[in-house]
Amino acid sequence: MTKRALGRWDALIKGDLDAAYTYLSPASRETMPLDLYKAKHRTGLYRAAQVDSVDCEAEVCTVTLSLTFDYKRTKGITMPLVEKWLISGGKAWFVDRG
Repeated sequence: MTKRALGRWDALIKGDLDAAYTYLSPASRETMPLDLYKAKHRTGLYRAAQVDSVDCEAEVCTVTLSLTFDYKRTKGITMPLVEKWLISGGKAWFVDRG
């Protein structure tokens, strides 16, 4: 689970939205085509992501991360972020609530 969450954030940090999109759950991809996903996400803001905890119950995992990003003139802001992931077919998928 940690590896999948960090893989998605590594793609976002690199600005590789095509790769980040592949981590979305099948249901999220059905409702959000790649072009819309790309339009909703800005690149170049994120610097680092660290998984702080993973809590799974049945097929739903809550991943708590520390996300470091830049905003305007302020560099290196770190804030907590909570994500929901689903386990389906033996694989973890990010659920985009956007």
